[in-house]
Amino acid sequence: MDLILRGGTLPDGRKDIDIGIEGTRIAAVEVDLPASAPEEIPTHGRLITPPFVDAHFHMDATLTAGRPRHNATGTLLEGIAIWEELKPSLRHDDYVARALRYCDWAVARGLLAIRSHVDTTDPELTGVTALLEVREQVKDYLDLQLVAFPQDGYLRSPIGIGNLNKALDMGVDVVGGIPHFERTQAEGTESVQLLCKIAAERGLRVDMHCDETDDPSSRHVETLVSETTRLGLQGRVAGSHLTSMHSMDNYYAGKLIDLMVEADLHVVANPTANLLLMGRRDTYPKRRGMTRVPELIAAGLNVSLGQDSVMDPWGPLNAADMLDVAHMAVHAGHLSGRDEIRACFNAVTESPARTLGLDGYGLEPGCHADLVVLQASDPVEAIRLRPTRLFVIRRGRIIARSEESEVNLDIPGRPSTTDFTIQ
Repeated sequence: MDLILRGGTLPDGRKDIDIGIEGTRIAAVEVDLPASAPEEIPTHGRLITPPFVDAHFHMDATLTAGRPRHNATGTLLEGIAIWEELKPSLRHDDYVARALRYCDWAVARGLLAIRSHVDTTDPELTGVTALLEVREQVKDYLDLQLVAFPQDGYLRSPIGIGNLNKALDMGVDVVGGIPHFERTQAEGTESVQLLCKIAAERGLRVDMHCDETDDPSSRHVETLVSETTRLGLQGRVAGSHLTSMHSMDNYYAGKLIDLMVEADLHVVANPTANLLLMGRRDTYPKRRGMTRVPELIAAGLNVSLGQDSVMDPWGPLNAADMLDVAHMAVHAGHLSGRDEIRACFNAVTESPARTLGLDGYGLEPGCHADLVVLQASDPVEAIRLRPTRLFVIRRGRIIARSEESEVNLDIPGRPSTTDFTIQ
């Protein structure tokens, strides 16, 4: 073996597990592995997990908060307006520098795969060109999947159709859309139909910003699942946000969930963004904004959680920590049962890996040796603490490491340190 992690706990509850790595792959996962390696890391029962995955992000806008101004109302539409003001001034090198800095943060948090939407309604496609360059630069330590996203509307923008096709020709991975931002419901429906057809013809996946609104009559998810089934795209399509579902009546939501199951639709909720941006016109009670995560999980759908924003016109906070997102989902979705909390952990690891179609992801022999060791004993404690990432391993190589976090105490009769774990 080239590297062995000794005595860890896995997310499924297995304890005292050794993981042996040969080259870039996991070679063994067992108790008391009878092998040796030049480097052996005792984990002392800490949680070993496959890397975190962000299924929904906007890397082209990240780290621009306050440029040219902050979002005073906190609304989705003001965020879009600020982005439109900022976009003409952004240059290639600025996109690249911000994206690479963010990727450094991601690696430090054990976040090694990101699906990022990139605006294709920039006349020069500067952001697309820059993020394609970043994708190449980071490929050895982070999987970056890009979505062609017509921010100003595929049909609404005069360059929406042409530029999206150009972006796909340039090598962008996934077809995106924003049907609720088209001028009419009918044009939104048409955009979904046209975009899904492009994906079917090109053999690509689809990830659609869909019904990101408080309006319960927004019906684009219905069109998305219909086109998914009609075109044979089952398992290749994701509906992101789906916030209108939080305002729909239960009868229609139940019908829609059945259709989503039939289409094998991937679902991506963005708790920190959805709670921040939705319900802004409500008085009291205020709607939570997040889609129906408990019901969607219960129906057997593959539900992921994404950050959406990190310090951009739509969200002034976040810091590349997917456990923050899972923590928010637990509270916003009333997902406090032990199995429900574990489902939220899966929603930032295994579930988004399926959404992105990542090959070789997991903790079994033959999988890529991509691992994270957390200063926690299990997934529930990991979400509670959002703990230090002790080791981040990519293809068998340690690419980030941290000392254990603890606080020194000076209290008579009490221990000298605490780290907030319950061990």
